[in-house]
Amino acid sequence: MRILVVGSGGREHALAWQIAQSKLVSKIFCAPGNGGISKLAECVDIKADNIFGLLEFALEEKIDLTVVGPEVPLSMGIVDEFTKAGLKIFGPNKKAANLEASKVFSKELMAKYKVPTADFKVFDDPAKAKRYISKIGAPCVVKADGLAAGKGVIVAKTIEEADEAVDAIMQKKVFGTAGNRIIVEECLQGQEASIMVITDSKQVLALASAQDHKRVFDNDRGANTGGMGAYSSASIVTADVLVEVMEKIIYRTISGLGKEGIDYRGVLYAGIMLTKDGPKTLEFNVRFGDPETEVILPRLKSDLVEVMLAVSDGELGRVKNLYWDSRACVCVVCASGGYPGDYTKGKEISGLEEVENMKNVVVFHAGTSISDGKVLTSGGRVLGVTGLGTTVKDAVNTTYKAVDKISFEGMHYRRDIGAKAL
Repeated sequence: MRILVVGSGGREHALAWQIAQSKLVSKIFCAPGNGGISKLAECVDIKADNIFGLLEFALEEKIDLTVVGPEVPLSMGIVDEFTKAGLKIFGPNKKAANLEASKVFSKELMAKYKVPTADFKVFDDPAKAKRYISKIGAPCVVKADGLAAGKGVIVAKTIEEADEAVDAIMQKKVFGTAGNRIIVEECLQGQEASIMVITDSKQVLALASAQDHKRVFDNDRGANTGGMGAYSSASIVTADVLVEVMEKIIYRTISGLGKEGIDYRGVLYAGIMLTKDGPKTLEFNVRFGDPETEVILPRLKSDLVEVMLAVSDGELGRVKNLYWDSRACVCVVCASGGYPGDYTKGKEISGLEEVENMKNVVVFHAGTSISDGKVLTSGGRVLGVTGLGTTVKDAVNTTYKAVDKISFEGMHYRRDIGAKAL
């Protein structure tokens, strides 16, 4: 089979790495890919949001299955266009992708079908939003409606911070048109976890759980990022918690979408807060999480391509179970100086060859390029250094030993990834 992976980050490197292990696969392409992915796949200079460029390429190259990594092409309808052209593709269609592309759509669906989530109100007028904030008080959460690269959620500890968030999103348009509408919601308290499932709307298979670390600095301080690291499995997601999440959140959501006439095929990611009142939904994503994918896929023993084909065909029932490595997995993100704010690119990365020879370690490239044989930084999140171990503590030790061997100018990373499990 000839596979096309769409995207250029650490998640896509992990997907390509896992796909390369399938006996079904003869050739992998990645558009646009990155420096690390180029060792596994032929990188194609087509951007992930160039839907018709990707479609033309897939038709010309007789691609058997396309796997979409990021949310933007899904929200633009890449699945609809590929399906119309008779091509197999893994991911939800445009209507289903609204679950991530519009937080308002997502929250209203949850309210309608009694999916546990934070109390909320929707606003398109900043003055009304501020009046509501003064009424409910702080802490509260202000969210841009549309896609904002994982940065459109602001947890405000004071009313002043919440008002500033409203102004930034709705008037200064820091997230562009994504901020035309906002949600103001209660601030849930508890521990976060990431639950991902694969579904064809009829059958559902849960992936291993993970816990992401969103804040840029240790002890969950500083600005929100796309994710500074993760570990799997998440110790807080007990068997009982998983049953509750599946029944009250996952199944209700997929069933609700079906009642709205929406067929959901692909990965459904639920960001969960484990509160004193039980699990509640923070958000939905319609694709593999990043960096959760980098700790979940190294533990997957089943053939991912077989699973994706079954979903694409609407026949997930032919896959009875997923098989997992019992070991723990930890990923630490090495980021560019200044991230999640402004940063410079083109810094040479050293130490990668030494790390590649380490046992139970794999480095997923998130923002790299190759020039004159040198690996250079080309993004905010640069590398996802991932290690396996018998316990989380072993995996943490293995991963940080690898991180210590890597360097580039301005590199920073959290030193407490996985500590919550310990």
